[in-house]
Amino acid sequence: MTIRTLIIDDEPHAREGIRLRLARYPEIQIIGECASGGEAVTVINTLRPELLFLDIQMPEMNGFEVLQRVHVSPQPIVIFVTAFDAFAIQAFDCHALDYLLKPIREDRFRETMQAVLSESHRRNLELYVTKLQSAVTEYFALVKNDAEEPQTKTDAGLQPYLTRLMIKGKDQIAVVAVDTIEWIESAGDYVYVHAQAQKHLVRETLVSLEERLDPRTFVRIHRSVIVNIEQITMLRPNEHGDYDVILKSGMKLKLSRTYRPHFELVTGNVL
Repeated sequence: MTIRTLIIDDEPHAREGIRLRLARYPEIQIIGECASGGEAVTVINTLRPELLFLDIQMPEMNGFEVLQRVHVSPQPIVIFVTAFDAFAIQAFDCHALDYLLKPIREDRFRETMQAVLSESHRRNLELYVTKLQSAVTEYFALVKNDAEEPQTKTDAGLQPYLTRLMIKGKDQIAVVAVDTIEWIESAGDYVYVHAQAQKHLVRETLVSLEERLDPRTFVRIHRSVIVNIEQITMLRPNEHGDYDVILKSGMKLKLSRTYRPHFELVTGNVL
């Protein structure tokens, strides 16, 4: 018995990672890949796959919006792939649906595939469809409720700045309130977030994270450092003609000359 499978993700390397892992399972027949939600809707309705690996965060149309527009019977088994979407995880956990967190761990992928192979042989279609529809409905309800709460908007008024970070650890997801963050340092394609005496590794570049933080509070002071200005207690000139930035925690950072004019503009003080 083969399971006709479709991989949906806007990131080529993510699709490749799933494809390579699935090569170990002779029961899986990959019938296609999609790089966007719109393409996925067309392909699902046309090819009627039995298994989907469906990314949640995609431009234009996310994974839940894809499922809203798909009308096939029987309903495929769906393995959701997500990077720290709090609303999605809450909906999945509530309705006992399987999902994979990026970056995907090998042991977690094996567990998921064991469940898929077992479910494909003995699944209760009516129960599964009910759970899937309930999770989709709950996701949109959670998003709607959050959108109705007062939020700080960007200057363009389009996208709320982050108020919390969902940070995946080995066995758990830590929720870090953004206002508790002291400083952030670049680590290549990752960043280290320092908050409440803890250091968290986040799979995101400094530039992309900076774009989602309130620029009135989080200011670049070095090419590899962003600081929460509410955490600064002192600025001290150093022997190199720059300034040392002292935080409430006692941490000492460097304000470089390159970023000094912007720092002065944001804080309203001339050094």
